[in-house]
Amino acid sequence: MNRTALLAACLLGAVLLAGCSSSAATQPPVPPSETTAPTPTENPATPEATAAPVCTSMAAAGNQEGDLFWWNDTVFYQIFVRSFYDSDGDGIGDLNGIIQKLDYLNDGDDLTTEDLGVSGIWLMPIHPSPSYHGYDVADYLDVNPEYGTLDDLRDLLDEAHRRGMRVIIDMVLNHTSTRHPWFIEASSDPESEYRDYYIFTDSPGGFQSPWGTEVWFKLDTGFYYALNSAGMPDLDYTNTLVVEEMQEVVRFWLENVGVDGFRLDAVKHIIEEGAVQENTASTHDFWKDFYDYYTGINPEALTVGEAWTSTSEVVRYIGDEVNIAFEFSLAGAMLDSARTGRNMSIRQAHELVTGSYPAHQYASFLSNHDQPRTISVLLGDVGKAKSAASLLLTGPGVPFLYYGEEVGQRGNKPDENLRAPMQWSAEANAGFSEAAQPWRLPQRGYEEANVALETGDPDSLLGHYRRLIHARNANPALRSGALLPLPGETAGVYGFLRFSQGQTLLVVVNLSPNPTQNYTFCLSEGPLAEGTAIEILQGATVNAPTLNASGGFDNYRPVDSLEAYTTYIIELK
Repeated sequence: MNRTALLAACLLGAVLLAGCSSSAATQPPVPPSETTAPTPTENPATPEATAAPVCTSMAAAGNQEGDLFWWNDTVFYQIFVRSFYDSDGDGIGDLNGIIQKLDYLNDGDDLTTEDLGVSGIWLMPIHPSPSYHGYDVADYLDVNPEYGTLDDLRDLLDEAHRRGMRVIIDMVLNHTSTRHPWFIEASSDPESEYRDYYIFTDSPGGFQSPWGTEVWFKLDTGFYYALNSAGMPDLDYTNTLVVEEMQEVVRFWLENVGVDGFRLDAVKHIIEEGAVQENTASTHDFWKDFYDYYTGINPEALTVGEAWTSTSEVVRYIGDEVNIAFEFSLAGAMLDSARTGRNMSIRQAHELVTGSYPAHQYASFLSNHDQPRTISVLLGDVGKAKSAASLLLTGPGVPFLYYGEEVGQRGNKPDENLRAPMQWSAEANAGFSEAAQPWRLPQRGYEEANVALETGDPDSLLGHYRRLIHARNANPALRSGALLPLPGETAGVYGFLRFSQGQTLLVVVNLSPNPTQNYTFCLSEGPLAEGTAIEILQGATVNAPTLNASGGFDNYRPVDSLEAYTTYIIELK
């Protein structure tokens, strides 16, 4: 059955069987790109005390062990090429501009700490496209000429690999641009061999997208299906010719170009079954075959899936479909705890993700190109932004950092504002370009939030990110250790253990805008022996715990007073 027939059949079934419709939990009321941040609330005037804590033990962490891969030792940095750095003065960022800024990201020397310390790069779409964002691809086998050439990309890969960095690229498989040669021919000639590369029909189904927008668009030659917009017609992956075409695309980028993997856009929408347009059985079958194909080319290649849905749905893609996927619930919880100054959201999210996924196989993040930037969600509060950074980079998962977040770059809807030029300095165009008129002006406030200004300030947001990333790189327990939230007396303080073979770390984050002395931690039993406690993030002097008979501690207060928005990472010997 071709895909059009399948759509029609399942649409009829949807009227008769509830099983043909998606659950409300996976149907956002608006498109993901239109999702807004939670409404901010005020912090409590004083830290809010919780009920008397009940001690926990290391055994309560459960089994968080599993196979580990190179990406579990990696902090990724997401780059919108158009906005990162303009090397030739035409007002548009380019691949050579990224090469010029690689030492900012990672200088290749593990002994230095002046670089950011990231060890992976995700390049947003780099293919030729009629749009500024590139998510409607016109040619899968080339580079957008505004960004450079394939040779420029190979140079970037070489320079990144020389510094120990991996590079993955955005791969948009679900749909093409209407400017793609396949669609141009398919839309004009009903007899074209490319007609069946897409979903054409004379009688469109009477349903809309999961978020209530039109999906059928009329041409003189019939209607075509496009989930996201009229300019992005969906490919038909029930057609084996389409599958084979895209397999060759994947092979080209892995073998001929040498990228280290892909961020896969809109993985939950690949194959629709009538009105059910996300997370279908056919979609999961497709990704299982896709996994076998790309791992057969390069077993070390990484795939990161974007499935903007609940954790229970996301986890179904992990392991034999994609390697990891973005954890949207965790992202929201980190921002919520940073915003409200209370630990409940992040504690619950940590328990959810560690109990749901194969150990460490999910991507954590705070913000991305579709969502308001972190500092904007937090209403410009740098202290809260530091708390959010601490939760991201001391927590489990594979962290992804959106460019500019580390300096507090602002950005609210529309999307162009979320993807504005990187803020390198207080100079014209934020130091992004020497063009008189770059493709987009920088966001407001760039004069006070930029790399040049914050580099010399150890108390800046950039300084905090650098310390956190370098601490994560140097300590295996932060990268892939188990996580155990510790009971505490104060809602504004979050304490948790990260532990692996041979290393136990206590992370303490004061989420509150107030200093507090009203906090202690307890661990009923553990692996600890009497010894020193060393603070490894900022070199602070901390108290060592007094151990109980079971290798744990009672009423442990590492420092007499936690300063507002302060993070400590304490190695317990």
